[in-house]
Amino acid sequence: MKAIATNSFHAWILAARPKTLTGAVIPVLTGSALAFADEAFNIIPALLCALFACGMQIAANFINDLYDYLKGSDRADRLGPERACAQGWITPTAMKRGIAGMLIFSCLIGCTLLQQCWGQLPHGGWELILLGLLCVIFAFLYTTLLSYKGWGDLLVLVFFGFIPVGGTYYVQAHSITADVWVASFICGLVIDTLLVVNNYRDREQDALSGKRTLIVRFGEPFGRYLYLGLGVAAALLSLWFVYTGKIEPLAFIWAPCVYLCLHVLTWHRMVAIRSGKKLNSILGETSRNMLFFGLLLSLAFIL
Repeated sequence: MKAIATNSFHAWILAARPKTLTGAVIPVLTGSALAFADEAFNIIPALLCALFACGMQIAANFINDLYDYLKGSDRADRLGPERACAQGWITPTAMKRGIAGMLIFSCLIGCTLLQQCWGQLPHGGWELILLGLLCVIFAFLYTTLLSYKGWGDLLVLVFFGFIPVGGTYYVQAHSITADVWVASFICGLVIDTLLVVNNYRDREQDALSGKRTLIVRFGEPFGRYLYLGLGVAAALLSLWFVYTGKIEPLAFIWAPCVYLCLHVLTWHRMVAIRSGKKLNSILGETSRNMLFFGLLLSLAFIL
């Protein structure tokens, strides 16, 4: 790789991890598609939710980069993509400023969203302030404490499922329905596949670092079948929307079923590789599968 100047624009782009923004956009897209299906879609709150989600994702990436470096988790035997602080691309002091800047940006977007919705929401919008504070607090708690205790998968369900899908729908439709709860759970399950393949790849290094992920706790076979099970559960739960009439039976075939086929193929390749840096290709395939699922399911809602 070409030498990267310290604290350069290129370094910041790498630290932001643009590929991870898929996980931030999919829940907002799903919540907005549901709002559209319920004739409640509003483009301004939807765009503001997307900006807030992306800002918080980048801030979380910066926090993860800095604190894993300070904890010594990003060692020479790291299998995943290189990290900015560990490689010296961004100094810890600059990264702290970057974290503050992204959090301020996200909070300003949140305030704009609050202004848009104030007086329209049942409780005046105060609930959005609480959700915003939770996002900021847990962005720090995840890297500094909770991911080391094995809470990562649950947090993905909450902060990439229930909060963004439910929040996006809520600021447009001003209510929460059973469809939203199910869609939130599905999004969380699908996006958790990305965390699981990360943890599957890093299981030996995480054990040495004292990071007690579920796969470190329960072993490689558990991680292998957890990855498979998440995708299967997400596809099967999508039948709920056929039952409620939100999507046509044919749409179930070309949306959740297509995703499930891709997911199973990726799982087969993951099991064949089993360990090492080659699992980074599975990370890319998983991200692609997530994006397909989010786009196809949202399209099914809209049509």
